Amino acid sequence: MVEEKIGVVEHFFSKISVAAIKVTDGELKIGDTIHIVGATTDFTQKVESMQMNKKPIEVAKPGDEIGIKVKERVREKDIVYKVKEE
Repeated sequence: MVEEKIGVVEHFFSKISVAAIKVTDGELKIGDTIHIVGATTDFTQKVESMQMNKKPIEVAKPGDEIGIKVKERVREKDIVYKVKEE
């Protein structure tokens, strides 16, 4: 299993369980698996939906600021990796 850094969590909206992520490297698509890691965060999940400016998007590129629904709490500065299947 190979992981590539894709971005950083900038904010967590606890009521709706959405992570605001700044994409810094690579592309993220619907269906990709992400691994979020931080001081107390460590889980993997599939990307089922992404939004940018409150609109659904299919692909996020470097520089985009996106929202992804997450299954666990995340924290600012947590690193987001894309998991690549070999």
